[in-house]
Amino acid sequence: MNVARSFNNWRKYRQTVAELGRMTTRELDDLGIGRGEIRTIARAAIGR
Repeated sequence: MNVARSFNNWRKYRQTVAELGRMTTRELDDLGIGRGEIRTIARAAIGR
């Protein structure tokens, strides 16, 4: 069970990083996100 959960968390993290990374700096600014915060936000997405 933990292996499956870990894999799903890793996948969700990578998907979030990829999606935010494709956004322009202006789009990120509109969301109140700095480019340097992407990984932190992706880690927070796992906790939801």
